[in-house]
Amino acid sequence: MTAETENITRIKVIPEKQGAFEYIKISCPMPYGLYGEIRTPGYIFGFNRNGEIKTIQGRSGEWLTCAEWLKRTAGNDWQYFSAGGYTGAYNYTGEYYIPCLPYQTNAIFGENVFERHEVKEAFKQWHHLRGEIERLDFTRFSAAEESFLRQVLEMAPEKLRQRGELLHKIIGGMVTVLPPDTRHVEYDVIPVVVADGCLYNCGFCRVKSGRGFSVRSRQAVVEQIEALKHFYSRDIINYNSVFLGQHDALYAGRDMLCFAAQKAWEIFELEKSVMKGPRLFLFGSADSMLTAEENLFETLNRLPFSTFINVGLESADPHTLSVLQKPLNREKVVKAFDRMTGINRKYQNLEITANFVIGARLPDTHLPSILELTRNRLAHFYPKGAAYLSPLEEIGDKNRLLTKFNEFKTLCRLPAYIYLIQRL
Repeated sequence: MTAETENITRIKVIPEKQGAFEYIKISCPMPYGLYGEIRTPGYIFGFNRNGEIKTIQGRSGEWLTCAEWLKRTAGNDWQYFSAGGYTGAYNYTGEYYIPCLPYQTNAIFGENVFERHEVKEAFKQWHHLRGEIERLDFTRFSAAEESFLRQVLEMAPEKLRQRGELLHKIIGGMVTVLPPDTRHVEYDVIPVVVADGCLYNCGFCRVKSGRGFSVRSRQAVVEQIEALKHFYSRDIINYNSVFLGQHDALYAGRDMLCFAAQKAWEIFELEKSVMKGPRLFLFGSADSMLTAEENLFETLNRLPFSTFINVGLESADPHTLSVLQKPLNREKVVKAFDRMTGINRKYQNLEITANFVIGARLPDTHLPSILELTRNRLAHFYPKGAAYLSPLEEIGDKNRLLTKFNEFKTLCRLPAYIYLIQRL
């Protein structure tokens, strides 16, 4: 057997596969939409419709578990989806996996998986596979297989890096954090930035831009959407969800939000997506919640999306707000929380979630202040409108922090989860 024949024998090429067309909660990696695949004896490599590597999963005894895999974002970041003991993972994240990301605060769930031998080997095998494909005689393959393999070869590591940079250039910078609710679509969102900067630029924040808040022009938003359509190209059919960025898009107001959402729907042709259940995600703040007119929420509720707004409240304790250098008072936080719960009960297609912080060096009055909101101000448990706890950089004893979270979750009258920073 020649080396050429051996390569063909050990590589199984599937140019077009069909995954699930609806995001579901399941305890193993689930491919979604339309994609291509290359299988070797040791690994399964998944590719989007542009030929870009999307997932890597081991299939031998050396791989950690068949329920875990590596996944690449459009911005060229890699995530490791850990099963995390199924029940435990769901308790902490609301999913049956824990996204392991290369950021300090996400170390709350253990070691940096990207330092593991098995993960490093997976990346090595991806580069090795590219070398094997380059040596293949493409005349031995069907036209569809040859076209797919040539696409894969075109998307070399350097090209993938450049495409990640191009995405950030189109939208005007890196998406440093996605709303926690994007977990519902496994973080597969198209970012459309409608406003830059932030109202607060809080002292504790690790993802702030340091810029004052400003809304982009309608023309700039349309040009951005058109450029994004070209960027995602053939793979856009696998997307049904949009993130309106960046850090407080809610403050951009009704006209801009609804204009951007409608243009994204039309230009991306999201009604043609193979994925069901289109969603719209954005961030808000206490001030944007309190100043927003009711017709903003009424209009969002009528859009062809289910809309999720994550509001950064952080704490209802004055001392903690001071420590965090967040220019808010308790009264505003309480009023914003009350409006959040009222909107969740009133509008079927809107869900507003709250983000709080958790850390080792916060005042003892911090967690009780959150419970005063999420328990004492609610008559019973409400399944809509999650409370997310975001770990600060100084998490201290991980087990102690997770114990505090579990105690909070038991008493909270909203779904409660840990919020892990996810870039794009």
